[in-house]
Amino acid sequence: MKNAKPHVVVVGSLNTDLVCRVPRHLVPGETSAGLSFDEFAGGKGLNQAVAAARLGAQVAMVGRVGTDDYGDRLMATLAEAGIEAGQVGRDAAGTGLAIIMVSEATGDNIIAILARANGQLSPIDVEAAEPALRRADVLLLQLEVPLATTQRAAELARAAGTRVILNPAPAQPLSREVLSLCDIVTPNESEAARLTGIAVEDDAGVRAAAEALREQGAATVVMTLGARGVYALGPEGELRVPTFPVKAVDTTAAGDAFSGGLAYGLASGLTLSEALRWGCAAGALACTRAGAVPSLPTQAEALTLLTGAQV
Repeated sequence: MKNAKPHVVVVGSLNTDLVCRVPRHLVPGETSAGLSFDEFAGGKGLNQAVAAARLGAQVAMVGRVGTDDYGDRLMATLAEAGIEAGQVGRDAAGTGLAIIMVSEATGDNIIAILARANGQLSPIDVEAAEPALRRADVLLLQLEVPLATTQRAAELARAAGTRVILNPAPAQPLSREVLSLCDIVTPNESEAARLTGIAVEDDAGVRAAAEALREQGAATVVMTLGARGVYALGPEGELRVPTFPVKAVDTTAAGDAFSGGLAYGLASGLTLSEALRWGCAAGALACTRAGAVPSLPTQAEALTLLTGAQV
């Protein structure tokens, strides 16, 4: 039996983000003075878990961090967010790191990731978390841990009747076997292009890429298109949902906030269209603040945006 409170399990990465703001993105061979430096809790798995928790879901995290100080801080972040962390292991490989450069001019970012402990998360770790997967309404996955681990989590969730959402980031080749385990696949434009080989430059390209992913096994494709909102294609046809216009400060965790909002909405029993609105609101709000976890909005903030208040 599912919990009365929406229950989301996230299997994925936990990182420490090392963020340098620069006047603009550099070209190869160029050196520039940085404007500021900060450390934040991050990783796509952790970001998405905190996003869903702040919006009101009961969340359990499955992952690995190092036995270092970074790992201690991430475990504290999980505790502060009220996230179940009994299936987060500690690993001598060290906590995952993300090196991020943020353009002051545009708010866009460039990211390099060192997996470290995230690379040690195994199918055995996921199998140990099977009771949580059985209780969940939604399993949320990404691609910053080994693909075999992600696939095993999807298999267990599918067997339990738990809805599976895969955020295919960072993009990598995915088999029909993996995609067919996913109820919803959520690439952005560049990820969709990489997964399908189809240029996503206009509406025709967006639809063609979504159709290709469905042909490869995904039941429903939800493609995030930045300022153009979201396009969804599934068994019931296509759907377009606009985004919320905001002044972007840092887009680092916007996609993760969207994923967390979508998972929260679906776990709450909302329709896909309604859940996508929650995802768009969470993603837009995340752009208005610096950092990953610090930028993720609360339920009250998302509701304010959803009901028409200005940001």
